[in-house]
Amino acid sequence: MFKPCAHFERITDISGDYLKSKNIKAIIVDVDNTLIDLDRNQLPNIIEWATEIKKQNIKICVASNSIKKGKVEKIANLLDVPYVYASIKPFKRGLKKAIKILNVDSEDVAEIGDQLFTDVIGANRMKMFSILTNPISPEKYFIAKIKRKIEKIVLNKVEQKN
Repeated sequence: MFKPCAHFERITDISGDYLKSKNIKAIIVDVDNTLIDLDRNQLPNIIEWATEIKKQNIKICVASNSIKKGKVEKIANLLDVPYVYASIKPFKRGLKKAIKILNVDSEDVAEIGDQLFTDVIGANRMKMFSILTNPISPEKYFIAKIKRKIEKIVLNKVEQKN
């Protein structure tokens, strides 16, 4: 449940060739600390990355737990992809909505995000290919910092089992 199928430094390190080698036809992408940093600055080269992924006929949908529709919509429009906001990952509702938008089977989808307890668990619950990325920027708030430390402990334990 806690183990990602793959782990990359940044989303831009994930190539279309890699996704195709895993039989991925579509991706669901997190926003905060995956596509944009916590100050809402987009990751360098993210537009070029998304363009390249789409050229390889891999569909993209943005799915964020953020309730700030404008923020999610802005990055989705920038990448020219559909979006789901307030997706409440790791629960299935938002991910099911994204899969419906993409019009693919869940086993043909990868979910890419920076959080173990939302993105990876949500993807694994939906039988998707889960890809964990490192967060773009460090957390600013105490609770988020604690959560990141717990995620790191859990990830280290899961990776030691293999």
